[in-house]
Amino acid sequence: MLMVGKEVPDFESDAYVDGKIKHIKLSDYRGKFVVLCFYPGDFTYVCPTELHSMASVYNELKDLGVEVLSCSTDSVHSHKVWHETSDLIKDVQFPMLADTTGEIAKKFEVYDEDHGVAVRGRFIIDTDGILKAVEVLYPNVGRNVKELIRQIKAFIYVKKHPSEVTPAGWEPGKKTLEPSIELSGKVYTVWP
Repeated sequence: MLMVGKEVPDFESDAYVDGKIKHIKLSDYRGKFVVLCFYPGDFTYVCPTELHSMASVYNELKDLGVEVLSCSTDSVHSHKVWHETSDLIKDVQFPMLADTTGEIAKKFEVYDEDHGVAVRGRFIIDTDGILKAVEVLYPNVGRNVKELIRQIKAFIYVKKHPSEVTPAGWEPGKKTLEPSIELSGKVYTVWP
């Protein structure tokens, strides 16, 4: 698995976005946080619920300076037809990458060779191309966008405040911690 704290590999792919086919490079998004979401396939069962959930928070993510890239092994033509025919997908405004050879999924180690598809993998990449979080799930369980947004807000906060860390379940406005030798073993005295 790719290691958090390390630079992610660049890639390029055609994507269906805004009713067109656009060529996308991950490196084009430097300066923004990126959420890269792999999913098994168009016209499936859990996948449309996930893309719909992501679409429902896309404007909030963009306001945070985050771009979303979805990726499956389907073609841009399949993405187009799915976008035009599915009530759950019609509001997707972020790029839907076509990883028809599975090369991108292989780079991120979420390619299922036996089935020729990507499993559910979500990667949070910071403004410098550094991997901050990885979530990989078996295909029959969907992901939670509320937790994704909470994590992104925490990563944005600690990027701006590098001397602080966010404790479990941290939300903006809540107490953070400043690591020190004095605090070691005594976090309970400052965090209920």
